[in-house]
Amino acid sequence: MPSCAKGTELATRTIDAVGLRCPQPILQITIAMPDIAAGDVLICKANCDSFEDDVRSWCERLNKTLLSITKDADSDIVTATIQF
Repeated sequence: MPSCAKGTELATRTIDAVGLRCPQPILQITIAMPDIAAGDVLICKANCDSFEDDVRSWCERLNKTLLSITKDADSDIVTATIQF
């Protein structure tokens, strides 16, 4: 789990949006936003064809930091790690 400079642990939340189709994965992230503090990390997994592009656009539009995005070649599941 990431930690900040003061040594306190940041919260990490996970959303499993596998099987949901556009725009549901992004809507799940948006719904979770009020419960995520600044600096905390959200990990979202989805297999929607447009998820990678959608999450990149969403982060840019809302000034969230996309820490990483990976795609599992075997399952086509995309994992986005976002810092709020």
